[in-house]
Amino acid sequence: MASNMKAVKLRIKSVQSTMQITKAMELVASSKLRKAKERADLCRPYFKELYGTLQDIAETNLDFTSVYTKPTESTVCCYVVIAGDRGLAGGYNSNMFKRVEEEMKGKEYVVLPIGKKAVEYYKRRKATILTESFAEIADISVSDCFEIANVLCQGYRGKEFGSIELCYTEFVSMLSQAPKVYPMLPLSGVAENGEEERRKNRNLILYEPDAQTVFDAIVPEYLAGLVYGGVCDSVASELAARRNAMEAATDNAEEMIEKLNLHYNRARQASITQEITEIVGGAEGL
Repeated sequence: MASNMKAVKLRIKSVQSTMQITKAMELVASSKLRKAKERADLCRPYFKELYGTLQDIAETNLDFTSVYTKPTESTVCCYVVIAGDRGLAGGYNSNMFKRVEEEMKGKEYVVLPIGKKAVEYYKRRKATILTESFAEIADISVSDCFEIANVLCQGYRGKEFGSIELCYTEFVSMLSQAPKVYPMLPLSGVAENGEEERRKNRNLILYEPDAQTVFDAIVPEYLAGLVYGGVCDSVASELAARRNAMEAATDNAEEMIEKLNLHYNRARQASITQEITEIVGGAEGL
C-alpha cells in the first residue's frame, strides 16, 4: 500500500511539472499571436492592390499578352508548401500535408517547402524539392519572399513547371485555421475577358514603356506579396493552434491531477483505516 501511494505521489509531481511547461507554452503562444495576427491583417491590402493593377492592365489593353497568363507546355505543378518549424501545435502540420496530398494525386509535381516540418516531410517522401534555402519559417522576411518569387518566375518562364500553387493555413479565427491551396500562376483570372470586353473597358491609362513590360514587372512583386501573406497567415495559424493544443493539455493535466489526488487520498484513508483496525485488534487480543 505504501509503495502504491509513493508511486501515485511521484506521478502527481510528474504531471504537475508537465502542466507548468504546457501552461508556459500557452502563455508564450498567446503573447506572440496578437502581433502575428496584426501582421497578417496589415499585409493583405498590399497584394490586393497589386492584383487590381494586374486586372486593370489585362482588361484595358488590346495588345496585351504575357507569359504569366498562359499555361506552359510542362505538365509539372510546383507547390509552395508552408508549414511550421516545430510540433506541439495539434493537427496544424498534419492537416496541411493531408490537404496538399489531396491536390497532388495523379499529378507530376515539385515542391518548394517553407518551414522545417515541410522540408522534413518531403525529404522522407523523396519528393523533388526545388530548393531548401527557406527551411525556417521564423526567419522568412519580405526580401526572402521576393527571392522566392524570382525563383518561381524563372522556373515558370523556363517551362520547368506549368503551374504554381500556394499551400498555406488560413487564419480564420482563434479557434479555426483552415488549410488552403491558392493558384498563383498562370494568372488566368486576369485574362478572362475577351477582346470585345477589353474594347468596352478600355481607358486612357498609359504604361511606360508598355503595358506588358509593366505587367511582367509587377507579377514577381504580386507573387512575393502572396507568399508573404501566406507566411503571415500560417505563422498566426500555427501560434493559435499551439495555444489551443497547450490549453487543452493544461486542462487535461489538471483533470488528471484531480483524479490522482482522489486516488491518493483514498489509498491513504484505506492505509489509516487498516492501521487502526490492526491496533484495535491487537488491543483486544491483549
